[in-house]
Amino acid sequence: MEVVVPDEFKHLFVQDKDHPVVKVPAEVLRQKALDVAQVSKKTQKLIDEMIAAMTKAHGIGLAAPQLGVSQRIIVVAADGMRPTPLINPVVTLQEGEQIGEEGCLSIPGLYGDVKRAAFVQVEALDRKGREVELEMEGTPARVLLHEVDHLDGVLFIDKVDLSTLHWRDPLAPQDDTAE
Repeated sequence: MEVVVPDEFKHLFVQDKDHPVVKVPAEVLRQKALDVAQVSKKTQKLIDEMIAAMTKAHGIGLAAPQLGVSQRIIVVAADGMRPTPLINPVVTLQEGEQIGEEGCLSIPGLYGDVKRAAFVQVEALDRKGREVELEMEGTPARVLLHEVDHLDGVLFIDKVDLSTLHWRDPLAPQDDTAE
């Protein structure tokens, strides 16, 4: 699916030193990211840059390809959890179903409903290179699956219910009463 950005949202698609997140149609967003062979100081620096970029952009997840780096590293920070970096994540279990609105820092302003598993288990390396196994449900599970998709070159627009796609200013207050 090609994204046609309305004029009033084009200012969100800037990429520079202050806005480092790569935007569509950048090729890196459609490539399968490479495994991290060894967790190094360079890996640590990238994770720190990812957390900073995600926080500055008011995001709740980010994948390394979104900073133009084709490596299998994600950060999840949904529902008030500390930013949790996962290196070479592999989803080992998905259960249940949830449908919820998603957006993407690489397609700022575009939102729509996506069906995802309600519960996931994932195996990965933590930022120190230690093996970890995590379980997530609800929004953290959604964010994890969204970010793992990025590592495979898949964007939320590939899975979205097209009838729910809409543009909205990501900085505007949301009306939680609207259904």
